[in-house]
Amino acid sequence: MSGGPFDLDDASAYGRWRDRKLAARPDSLAALVVEIGDIQALTAPEKAALHQRIDRANMAVYVETKAAAGRDDKAAVAALGQAFGLAALDRNHLADDDGITPLAVAADGPRSRYIPYTERPIAWHTDGYYNQPKARVRGLILHCAQPAGHGGENRLMDPELLYIALREHDPDVLAALMRADAMTIPGNEDEGMRRPAMTGPVFFVDQGELSMRYTARSRSIEWHPEARAAALAIRAILDGDSPDIFTGSLESGWGLLCNNVLHTRERFVDDPARSRLLYRARYHDRIRTR
Repeated sequence: MSGGPFDLDDASAYGRWRDRKLAARPDSLAALVVEIGDIQALTAPEKAALHQRIDRANMAVYVETKAAAGRDDKAAVAALGQAFGLAALDRNHLADDDGITPLAVAADGPRSRYIPYTERPIAWHTDGYYNQPKARVRGLILHCAQPAGHGGENRLMDPELLYIALREHDPDVLAALMRADAMTIPGNEDEGMRRPAMTGPVFFVDQGELSMRYTARSRSIEWHPEARAAALAIRAILDGDSPDIFTGSLESGWGLLCNNVLHTRERFVDDPARSRLLYRARYHDRIRTR
């Protein structure tokens, strides 16, 4: 990388980018919420409003008010993605045949061995942090069909704001996190999946945009010695009281449309009569707003 806002030696370009970013950043989760009728039939003003939020914070939260009765929610999620240029689904081995994954508690089978299909909490991460570069997850939709009986809140943070916080604190932290060998996720030889080890940076420039791959997991992860302290600096911010971290719960007909922002999921208690169900669509595409 030579020059530009994410070159640690280009303070001028970084300063201009930082000032624009901070001037536009939202001050609450409510500032990212857009009421729409039906994600399968967006109006031009609805689409523009979603674009505006994503441009500010790499994410938007939509609240449907007039979804068609009996609608196929997975088809609606796919239509929403297409409206924002998201077409290349990440067809991971736990996704359904259409590439969209139902997130629900699994009592048995392959999904039951993974935390997203349990009631357990999920720590800070970006989706697909273990993917190879050719299969990076850039766009993400989470659509709530049925919330949990209790709990399951999400925390959200725009990775660009985390980058700013770290760079303002100590640029050397960013240098460690941008190393090509900063973080390694060991391979997985689980049944039905053969995933090689993935070594790469935490922050990097991808298709001209700042991107991040991250997990707060403490097991099955290897940090380069120079990146360990930097990883602690990330945790200090994510576990702290940053005003750029938002907390909220998705209700039925609500969803998150984003450029793979940092997020968590709190522990929840399922309602046996109405089990929690979200649909997740991961994309190799990025939502372009500029």
